[in-house]
Amino acid sequence: MQEKHIRSILKSFSWRALATLTTFIISYFVTGNLHYAASIGVAELIFKIGLYYIHERVWQRLSLMSDVSY
Repeated sequence: MQEKHIRSILKSFSWRALATLTTFIISYFVTGNLHYAASIGVAELIFKIGLYYIHERVWQRLSLMSDVSY
């Protein structure tokens, strides 16, 4: 089954929410500063949503290519 673009987008957002929360918590424990932890979490969120979407689409293409018989 081929995954739709919208499904990849929704998965990207749900995963990033969980991962960013984790980054925020770890950043807070390391820095002890809510402002720094929030800044790190926001930066991570912005950059990694796009990277995850690209990663998903590349893997989708790879699985499609494996279905082709030579």
